[in-house]
Amino acid sequence: MWNVLLSFSGLVALIQLIFLPFFPESPPYLLLQKEDKAGCLKAMKQLWGEGNYHTEFDDLMKEKAITKGTKIMNVLEVLRERSVHPQLCTMLLLLLSLQLCGLKIFETANLQESIIPYVSVGVSISELISIIFCSSIIERLGRKVLLRGGYWIMGSLLAAITVTLSLQDWYFWMPYCSLALIILFTVVFAVGP
Repeated sequence: MWNVLLSFSGLVALIQLIFLPFFPESPPYLLLQKEDKAGCLKAMKQLWGEGNYHTEFDDLMKEKAITKGTKIMNVLEVLRERSVHPQLCTMLLLLLSLQLCGLKIFETANLQESIIPYVSVGVSISELISIIFCSSIIERLGRKVLLRGGYWIMGSLLAAITVTLSLQDWYFWMPYCSLALIILFTVVFAVGP
């Protein structure tokens, strides 16, 4: 019944894709990152209806004043900062252990059992690189663009994975296409959603 479970997550992603363009950016993001006061107030009204949001706006302005002297670090600066190494190690271990959960799909793709652990490590490394890449582009592109684009690409990749898994008995090279699509899906998931 894995195909039903996979379909369900695709249905949820489709619903999110349909409704995402109708939601505004979050007010804190608009004010703190984009420095758009009018957009922040407009988003507050759109999300919470008509009302007086000066208290919430003032709280955001206080937060902005507090964080004004704080420097936003890039990926390399975060990796060099010793105070965040325990958190980074925890995230890395979690990321690597998550790859053990997807071994069944590699078996379904008729890959040789001896190479599955190496494929899993390759997927982990590509996902880690994708997360680092995403953290460097998220402020430039915005969350909505990455979410929307990521879901569209992931949906297309899931359709292609379904086709390649269905045709794997017809062509000897089809399992490798499935593998490439699975790795690409993981990369797009890490960069987007």
